[in-house]
Amino acid sequence: MTATTLSKSVTSSSIADQDRPLAEYRVTLHNVSWQTFESLLADLGDRRNTLFHYLNGTLEIMSPLSIHEGSNRFIDDLIRAFSDELEIDLRKLGSLLMKIPDLKLGAEPDSCYYIQNEPIIRNKEVIIVGEDPPPDLVLEVDITNPSDHRLPIYALLNVPEVWRYDGYSLEFLALEDGEYKPIEKSLAFPDLPAAIVVEYVQQRLTLGESATLREFRKWVRANVAVT
Repeated sequence: MTATTLSKSVTSSSIADQDRPLAEYRVTLHNVSWQTFESLLADLGDRRNTLFHYLNGTLEIMSPLSIHEGSNRFIDDLIRAFSDELEIDLRKLGSLLMKIPDLKLGAEPDSCYYIQNEPIIRNKEVIIVGEDPPPDLVLEVDITNPSDHRLPIYALLNVPEVWRYDGYSLEFLALEDGEYKPIEKSLAFPDLPAAIVVEYVQQRLTLGESATLREFRKWVRANVAVT
């Protein structure tokens, strides 16, 4: 299936009409104090398999399942391969905890990346968003539930770009005047179309991940000039 064909099939088919597989468990708690949020982070530590998002007393706890993690990890592989082929300096920080106590907000994305700001944080083992710049790109996988309520947190953190993948399509969002708005081309990777990412994420399920990554690298070499 070509990227053009896939793009048409995605846009012509209503996402709402398709069965949504369970890809993550989400629990939302209200009236949670900042102190309680901080205590949960300290008590559970870094070895938990859950991700937290906190804003204005609302805490979302998400536990990813295999469908969620498979998509997240493979998009991460594609970003790394694309950067490698084009010799783009990249630092991946996964589900980096980003919190600003003064604003009482915190977030842990599915994946995040430093690209433009990679030289600034290159030699730092500990990244503190608020003191250090935010990631240039955040990836959110929203197969079961949309991440609309998480976008205001990323906006307050000044993350310039968010990618949202829902299992069928990939959306690029750019921060503009405090809100995220859809854009046709990624700010971080303008030569990487959303339809191509979706095509290879789907292809891995039939061709296999390693073979799909090799095919993706061939596509990059054939279609994107190294500058």
